[in-house]
Amino acid sequence: MAEKIKVVVVDDSALVRSLLSEIINKQPDMTCVGVAGDPYMAREIIRERNPDVITLDVEMPKMDGLEFLARLMRLRPMPVVMVSTLTEHGAETTLRALELGAVDFVAKPRIGLATGLQQLADDIVEKIRIAARAHVRRLPAAPSTPNPAPARASAHGATAAPPPASVGSASPLRLSTEKVICIGASTGGTEAIKEILMELPPDAPAVVITQHMPAGFTASFAARLDSLCRIRVAEARDGERILPGHAYIAPGGKQFYLSRSGANYIAVVDDSPPVNRHKPSVEVLFRSCAQVLGPNAIGVMLTGMGGDGAQAMKAMRDAGAYNIAQDEASCVVFGMPKMAIQAGAVHEVLPLKQIARAIMERVALAGVRHRV
Repeated sequence: MAEKIKVVVVDDSALVRSLLSEIINKQPDMTCVGVAGDPYMAREIIRERNPDVITLDVEMPKMDGLEFLARLMRLRPMPVVMVSTLTEHGAETTLRALELGAVDFVAKPRIGLATGLQQLADDIVEKIRIAARAHVRRLPAAPSTPNPAPARASAHGATAAPPPASVGSASPLRLSTEKVICIGASTGGTEAIKEILMELPPDAPAVVITQHMPAGFTASFAARLDSLCRIRVAEARDGERILPGHAYIAPGGKQFYLSRSGANYIAVVDDSPPVNRHKPSVEVLFRSCAQVLGPNAIGVMLTGMGGDGAQAMKAMRDAGAYNIAQDEASCVVFGMPKMAIQAGAVHEVLPLKQIARAIMERVALAGVRHRV
């Protein structure tokens, strides 16, 4: 029989510690090997019990949860699932935790805590299972240099950013306004998406994104990306036109897909049911990209658990799209790219750091073909 997943629960609330340990111990494949009310207690339990996964409250006494997470990921990296409140501040803190190396997060209910956590039990234990299999990387000892303010295109199209790099011996990239970059992601995707978007020039094609994330978090996610990137980033709004130089993120708890109005691509955001248990669903977005964009789509499948979007990505390829999947070594969880590859949906499998460059090379090639 396979060994059970060993979990340590770190939370300043005795009620939450009791509820989470009860939920975990009810599972046949996991066991709670310790609970701690603050990071100092947690440190000793981690040394003694050597857990496979930690659940960690964002707001902790004696030492901030983020500070503890940063120290843990530098000195003894291991899978962490953060527990966060559904507030604007909680969302921003959770995004910072994902940057520091947390695998995923659970949105702690603000009222009806006992009932709310029990209702979230299936989600909690599934995230723990995924975390136990995740690729966790050590956080660098020194903090990274802060990113400079991004250069933006002005109202007249001028920008202070350097021109896009040339591809091989070709002339500098000339970008097609018809192309649309279509990205799907889940576990580990927030950081992967950030890395790609930060590499795109201000005049890049439009980007449409579905990242599995609950309502209340995607607005903060979009705002954070907008502050870091040279393209503009926002939650998608129903009925708005999809424009170059902009990225549109599916709002949590909604479905996001594309339609067409004349020559324009239009965002549709609605309350239609979950697909593949997800809302937003990559399948929904990518299926619309196959139908609406056809060969004007560049599909990208990033890190995530499960197979959401794999079949729709195959439909994109059949419609003429060029598709890229993140490779296993750079994924936190290889499930979604793996399923897309197995479905025959993917042209290239690349490390995360090479994907933005590959996208822009495809855009440049399309521009050359168009001029010819």
